[in-house]
Amino acid sequence: MNDARRIRILVAEDHGIVREGICLLIEAQSDMEVVGEASNGQEALDKARETQPDVILVDLGMPIIGGLDVIRLVKKHCPETRALVLTIHNSDDYFFRALNAGASGYVLKGAASVDLLQAIRAAYRGEIYLHPTVGTKLVADYLRRVRTGEEQDSYDALTEREREVLRLMAEGYTNQEIASMLTLSHSTIQTHRAHLMEKLNLRTRTDLIKYAIRKKLIDLDS
Repeated sequence: MNDARRIRILVAEDHGIVREGICLLIEAQSDMEVVGEASNGQEALDKARETQPDVILVDLGMPIIGGLDVIRLVKKHCPETRALVLTIHNSDDYFFRALNAGASGYVLKGAASVDLLQAIRAAYRGEIYLHPTVGTKLVADYLRRVRTGEEQDSYDALTEREREVLRLMAEGYTNQEIASMLTLSHSTIQTHRAHLMEKLNLRTRTDLIKYAIRKKLIDLDS
């Protein structure tokens, strides 16, 4: 993405007053601009296809099409667009479901304006942004796993290719996208994925993302 131009943002929020406030905040920034607004999930998807924004802000509680499905569909139809969740839900479950859907960050609606702007810029740079509250929970979960012996570090057992596939998967790329990026077949990527999941004792993509965050394989901007 070209950093010389302004970050093009689509704001998908069903509450009009909240949406207007977010748009005013964004338009006041010299490096950002609002290219569209949406009040429901279908409108968000349609406008994302039309405007191809750099970043889409998505409320999880969108009508017609829910926020998580909006993120999945936007990542499918607008692969260059980064999705950033803006929500009232301060729970691990929602957070990991959002990352698993392809979100590049998670910001609570009670956060300061500077946090939202920081998250937008981080997403635009291709980084993963975690609100400090969420980051604290991740650290607590990691320490609990260490105390109970659940945290088994088998990273050293991975091959360089498996580590590369792990990082790309954690960043939200599909097997087909990873295959194209690494000039490998889809079946080869599936094999690498199966091997690294077995070596790390992981079962789901969410487990993989949590592991990648703990190992600092994903850039965190908190």
